[in-house]
Order: sequence, then C-alpha cells, then structure tokens
Amino acid sequence: MAISSFAQIRRDLHQIPEPGFQEVKTQKYLLDYLEKLPQERLQIKLWRTGILVKIAGTAPKRTIAWRTDMDGLPIVEETSYPFRSLHEGYMHACGHDMHMAIALGLLTHFVQNPIADDLLFLFQPAEEGPGGALPMMEGEEFASWRPDCIFALHIAPEYPVGHIATKPGILFANTSELFVDLVGKGGHAAFPHKANDMVVAGSHLVTQLQSVIARNIDPLDSAVITVGKIEGGTKQNIIAERARLEGTIRTFSMESMALVKGRIESLVKGIEAGFECSATIDYGCGYCQVYNNEQLTNDFMDWVQHECNDVTLVHCKEAMTGEDFGYFLTEIPGFLFWLGVQTPYGLHHAKIEPNEDAIEVAIHLVSRYFTWLSKQS
Repeated sequence: MAISSFAQIRRDLHQIPEPGFQEVKTQKYLLDYLEKLPQERLQIKLWRTGILVKIAGTAPKRTIAWRTDMDGLPIVEETSYPFRSLHEGYMHACGHDMHMAIALGLLTHFVQNPIADDLLFLFQPAEEGPGGALPMMEGEEFASWRPDCIFALHIAPEYPVGHIATKPGILFANTSELFVDLVGKGGHAAFPHKANDMVVAGSHLVTQLQSVIARNIDPLDSAVITVGKIEGGTKQNIIAERARLEGTIRTFSMESMALVKGRIESLVKGIEAGFECSATIDYGCGYCQVYNNEQLTNDFMDWVQHECNDVTLVHCKEAMTGEDFGYFLTEIPGFLFWLGVQTPYGLHHAKIEPNEDAIEVAIHLVSRYFTWLSKQS
C-alpha cells in the first residue's frame, strides 16, 4: 500500500536520529525540504541546530506558533522496520520523527493556503536534553518573531488513531534529573572494617529515598522519585570506593519539587555522616510543568467536539511525563495535546512503532483549527 509523502518524510527522519544540539543531518533534511516550497510568504531563521519558519498571513493581527521537537534518544532500536535507524545506538523512540513530519505537513498546507494571521513554526532541538526550549526562547531569533499563542502535540501510544487527548491546566509534571555521587574508601573484601563501602551506602540511600514521597508529600498531591541506574565497584572481591545513583524527580507543583529536593539533600547529608564518605548532588536538566491555558484549551475542546466528527476527544488526566514545551507556556498562552498512535510499546521503548496514519489525522485537524482560530482574532 502506498504511503503518504509525510509518512515517507517520517521514515527518512526516523533513520537519522541525533542527540540534542547535534541534529545536523536533521536540520539539513528539513532545510532541503523547505527550499522546495514556494518562497513568497516564507522567511527562515536558524538557531543553533533548530529552525524558525514564518509564513506571512494575508491580513495579520497576531502570530500563531506551532512547535515541534527534533532530537532522538540513546536507544538501540529493536523495531521490525525496514527503515531502522542508521545511527547506531540512537533511535527516534519518542515520536519526534512523527512530530516533524506533521509540522512539515502543516507548514506545506499553509504555504499553499495562507490564513489571515502570521504563522510561526519552531523546529526545536534538544527536547530530550539538555533542553532546547528555554535557550531558544532567550535567543534574538525567537524574540524578533515572538508569537501571541503557541501549540504543540505529542504522540500517545495508548490512544487509538483518530483520538486526541488533553485537558485545561496542568498536563505534564515538573521534572528534574538526579545524580548522586558517593566517595568513600575502597579496600579488600576480606577486610571490610578498613574501608567505607559505597555500594552499601548507595543501597541505603536508594531505600531511604523511597520514604520521601510516602512521608513528606501530601497524599492529595503527586510526586515521583525513581532511581533508574546505579553504578559502583570494579570487581566482586573489592570494596567499592565510589557509587553513583542516577534518577529522576517528578512533581505536579514547584513547591513539592523544592520540598523533595530539600529532603534528598538532608538524606544525603545523613549518608555522609553515617558512612563517613563525601557526596555530591547534581540535578542536571529539569523542565517546568506543561500548563495548558484554560481558555484556549476549553475553546479548542469545544471546537473539536462540535466541528470534528472524524476525531474523538478524550478529556485526559495529567501525567508525570516531562516536556520542555512547558517553558513556552510560562510566557505565551497555548496548549499541548496527545495524539493517538496506538502501539503496544510505550514512549522511549526500543520497539515502539507508532501508527503512521496519525500523521494525516494531525495535519488535517490542526490545519482546520488554525484556520478557525485565525478567524476569531
């Protein structure tokens, strides 16, 4: 069966996943495509490995923005695709290839069918880390084309194709990375009294961290601490001099994030005293919550329910996922919604295979919405 041109674009992009701020091939692919479009209404600016594209409206009163992310993940692909990643150890496992194909589909539609308002398309690098949204917002390129409202989507494996899901208010959590390094005194396994074992210290810390959410966060609030990786030691008969814990923190409020970090710091100080070691904490990359503008989101949901018989709207719950699109929403009204791509494997899974039919669903839906939205200004 023939696939759409934008599904083919998705497949092309799927083969060249790149880490944050290294999306050189991805940027070139996108620019090559943009150069083939009619240029009368197009303006293009580069920002690091990202791209900003403005389409002039016919009678602009404001600028409507659409943001897509570009980077891949350090995952060894295990899909059945014949178009698997050509970059060993990297994969588009979070749908950014789908997101970019949808953005190009929207951009192409509006180049050929301009609306009254100006449109701004943001191809943003480094969503998976170290975070591209905030520095992009601080750049002069974005400042010169600063939009009045901004929108985005994210694929959702759990929803069928033809379904979208969103809600007003908080949709995604505040997030922070967590890295703890413990340094003690190594030694021979036969003489534990002459060493300070950091594998034991790290194990105690992992156990203690589980009490933070259970005993410090209001049960009616929500927060998560996950330690996903532990490194320590060099050999089975050597007491480990060093250990490293790597994890993530997720909360639905900034107050809870500050509380969790404070408790972690207290527990780490206790580990230092109890195991006579030194410790450092690094919170790495953190993202603020995705908080959907209530008026715009409610209006969008009403519009979908009354005007889009081909789309099923789900009023979803908030999720502990993180997305640096939230930074845009701290200053610019807008929202993000989930796009159903029905696949048994979740985001960041090596076997995820989103249903490409969702690409056309999204292009058709958002192009109609932007056309309607422009008429409301």
